[in-house]
Amino acid sequence: MPMTVRDVLELPALEQAGPRVLAGRDRLDAPVRWVHVAEVPEVADLLRGGELVLTTGIGLPPDDDGLRRWIDALADVGAAGVVIELGRRFGGTLPAGLVERARSRNLPLVALRREVRFVAVTEVVHSVIVEEQTADLLANDEIHRIFTELSVEGAEPRQVLREVTRLSGRPAVLENLARQVLAYDTGPVSAEELLDRWETRSRAVEVPSGTGYEPRSGWLVTSVEARGNRWGRLVLLCDQEPPARTRVLLERAASTIALNQLVTQDSSSVERQARSSLLWSLVTHSAPTRDVALRARGLGVVLEQRRLLGVVVRRRRLTRGTGVEMNLRRRELLDAVESAVRACGLAALTGDVDEAVGGEGVSVLVALGDAEGDEDALRGLSAALTEAGHPAGSDVVVAAGSVVRSLDLARRSLAEAAQVADAVVHTAEPRPFYRLLDVRLRGLLHLLREDVRLQTFVERELGPLLSYDQRHGTNHTALLETYLVEGRNKRRAADAMGLSRSALYQRLQLIERVLGVDLDSSERRLSLHVALTARDVMRHEAGPASG
Repeated sequence: MPMTVRDVLELPALEQAGPRVLAGRDRLDAPVRWVHVAEVPEVADLLRGGELVLTTGIGLPPDDDGLRRWIDALADVGAAGVVIELGRRFGGTLPAGLVERARSRNLPLVALRREVRFVAVTEVVHSVIVEEQTADLLANDEIHRIFTELSVEGAEPRQVLREVTRLSGRPAVLENLARQVLAYDTGPVSAEELLDRWETRSRAVEVPSGTGYEPRSGWLVTSVEARGNRWGRLVLLCDQEPPARTRVLLERAASTIALNQLVTQDSSSVERQARSSLLWSLVTHSAPTRDVALRARGLGVVLEQRRLLGVVVRRRRLTRGTGVEMNLRRRELLDAVESAVRACGLAALTGDVDEAVGGEGVSVLVALGDAEGDEDALRGLSAALTEAGHPAGSDVVVAAGSVVRSLDLARRSLAEAAQVADAVVHTAEPRPFYRLLDVRLRGLLHLLREDVRLQTFVERELGPLLSYDQRHGTNHTALLETYLVEGRNKRRAADAMGLSRSALYQRLQLIERVLGVDLDSSERRLSLHVALTARDVMRHEAGPASG
């Protein structure tokens, strides 16, 4: 903090001179920019504001009117205060007119009862001021370096706020124009204390555009703007008016966030990052659920004492492409889901975090009130995805987990939704949404498709027949599958394969010999049917990658 009038008066060189404050006592904490020794009445012409004037009074005007004008000139120029040594000019007291005018102008006026070497005061004060200015320059240089690096790295708002708190030692909050908390760093306080009734407190603090300090709340506020569009505020909670370097820090942080916002070319990217960060914390257990609930409340989504429903939305057809193309498709899907959530009026966190549970879709955690039905919410979300006409919304599956009543269990619901999506995205018949009951055998096999035991089972059941088809260029495996799918109806199977009934009989007998099975055995038929279905699921999964 800059040196104040009070600090100067507490210096040993002045303390031993017996300083007595005669006026402006409530302004003793005014900062001192410099100390000026002057014995001329026109000293105000030499000042720029913030100076503490030291004088013996020898050269001051001889009359009360002149002394009053002298005080007025110092007050007008913004002097920090006046220190007058008694004895040489004024004897034991200062003129009443001088004191009264200093009081009326609220200008700190101090009388020294004993002599003091003014140079002893100026040496100390000027060295401190120079050190502070050097420290400010070094601090500003560090701020410039740190936030330039954050800009180059495209740092997220939470990283920027972490540096703000580290450098200032104070809590920092980024909010949007709706007074929703997008990111924060608690610093020395708890998250509960920082975010308690945030929206209400924020709306009570109005600071003009730019940067300003609101002493009643102790908030230092600066606007976050991109290309002339103001979309948020950066808030630093201070217990007293902060120094200039703190204002520089906050403004540079706001500029870094705004610059990174422009680079993303996405006006909602900060909100997306905030919501995605919360979901990521849930599915990876990287933050306590209490903190997640607090941050979600700051974003306007209440998760406590709600029924929570995990939802995953994925495309039915995943096509390969460059990294840029795939990112664009993921962004399109996120756009579509966010639009659908808004259209349905759902209270939900939405984020591109499905990869945390092995997928490439969009995860949604819906917070349902007591009167809201989960099936209705899912139907509404599916309809909104289709009706919006968004390019990514017409060919997706909506998969949902079970409803849970605790935020600690939200991860389970999201993981369950991801498993359902895994099972149905390639194989299920079209439906508005899917739950675990819709997975059935084909979905179960899809979930187990990478299990070595399932692959071994398929090879054990079908391996000989597959090898026979490979050696002879036949399609007996397809014939067996058709026969089983048709419920052992030989006429329908023969028609489907374009064979005569006698030819079908012969080939079925060949299949029995190659596999060493009796197709009249219901257990063997079931085993073969499961193996054929599992092979179909695994081939479908591997097809696009090999093609």
